[in-house]
Amino acid sequence: MTFRNGLASLLRPEDSVLVLIDHQPYQLANLNSHDPHMVVNNSAALAKSAKVFNVPTILTSVVADRGGLIFPQITEVFPGQEVIDRTFINTWEDQKVVDAVKATRRKQLVIAGLWTEICVAMPAIQALGEGWDVTVITDASGAVSVEAHEVAIQRMIAAGANMMTWLALAAEWQRDWARVETAVALTEVIKQHAAGSGIAYLWEQQLLNTPVTTAA
Repeated sequence: MTFRNGLASLLRPEDSVLVLIDHQPYQLANLNSHDPHMVVNNSAALAKSAKVFNVPTILTSVVADRGGLIFPQITEVFPGQEVIDRTFINTWEDQKVVDAVKATRRKQLVIAGLWTEICVAMPAIQALGEGWDVTVITDASGAVSVEAHEVAIQRMIAAGANMMTWLALAAEWQRDWARVETAVALTEVIKQHAAGSGIAYLWEQQLLNTPVTTAA
C-alpha cells in the first residue's frame, strides 16, 4: 500500500532501492536543463548516499557502445558491480533490470537518470502502474531543455510519483543525527558534494578548534 501522507510516506533506507539510469556522455552532451557539472556532482552524491545507507543500487545504461560508459564518479562508488546495458529506451521494459529490482524485495523505488522526459518518465510511469512507490530525484536527473524537464516532472506527479532532491533524500534516510552509524559517513558526502553546507561545516569545525584569545 502506498501512503501519501504521514510518517509511513517517508522514505526508509531498509525499504528503498535505487535505479540510476543512463548517466552517460551522450546524454550529458545535450543536457540543457541543468549545469552539467551539477548533474554529475549530484548523481555521484546520490550514489554515495545510497552506499552509506546500504540501499541496493542498480546501474543501467543504454547502448553503451555508442552512448558511452556511465560516469566514473558513479561506478567508482560500486567497484566491480555489473552495469546492465539495455536496448530498450524504457528501462522498465528490460526484464533483467526489473528482476534485479524485484530481487531486493523492496517497494520504495528511487529513480534518477538522463533524460528526465524519456529515460526517467517512462519507467517511473510504468512502475507506478504496477504498484511501486516511485520517487524521482530531480537534481540528479536532467533533460534536453528546462521545459522538457519541467513537463516530465508534471507528468510524473500526475501519475503519482514523488519528487525529491538528493540531499532531501539523504536527510530522509538519515532521519535522526543520533544514528551515528550513518551520520559520520553522510557528513563526508555532504562535505564533498553539498557545496555551501559542506564548506559551512568545515568552517564550523575550524571555529570550534580555534582558541579564544583573552585580554591580558
